[in-house]
Amino acid sequence: MPSSTVENYLKTILRLEAEGEGATTVGEIARELGVTPGTVTTMMRHLRDRGLVDYEPRRGLSLKPEGTTEAMKVVRRHRLLELFLVEVMGLDWSEVHAEAEVLEHAVSDRLLDRIDAMLGEPTHDPHGDPIPDRRGILPEDRAVPLIEAEVGRWRVVRVCDDDSDLLGWLRKKGLRIGEEVDLSLADRIGGVLELSRHDGDRVRMGVDAAEQVYVEAVELPE
Repeated sequence: MPSSTVENYLKTILRLEAEGEGATTVGEIARELGVTPGTVTTMMRHLRDRGLVDYEPRRGLSLKPEGTTEAMKVVRRHRLLELFLVEVMGLDWSEVHAEAEVLEHAVSDRLLDRIDAMLGEPTHDPHGDPIPDRRGILPEDRAVPLIEAEVGRWRVVRVCDDDSDLLGWLRKKGLRIGEEVDLSLADRIGGVLELSRHDGDRVRMGVDAAEQVYVEAVELPE
């Protein structure tokens, strides 16, 4: 089993590859992990020697298939643990990301399989993020950031899990994963969006928050 440091690097590269359009750079990884570029370079050589990344100095780098598989294992552990902490341990969804960051490196595959079975082999974590299956395959995700949505009916499908203040604010507003809302105002220049709910309640949020809430379009009956 890879060390926790190796797992963190692989998971970071996987995320940067998903968010970026080109090759991942040493500088990007250094900023994400809060380490020096020299430290990243040393680790990239180590991961290259283990067959986990394609890396050449002063060029971009990418995960090799085995590296992607290992990174997906970490993502699977993290998201199953988040759901376990919410559903079984009763923690708030704003509290579980940091806890799962620690536990994901310690839980065994055997225990994780028991947790998976106990939870009914779920496909998404409490924040709506898809959980990779045992083969490292993710369910299809067609969500778009709320900030990019047009006025109309939308379903909230996931929110970023690393901003506890945002998650706490969403909980206070009662905004839940799976809820259908109408985007009634999208004033991006003015910096405010407004969601109208079925009970008549309205929720206003700024563009920073709207960048971290992901939605899918709801087709209205004709």
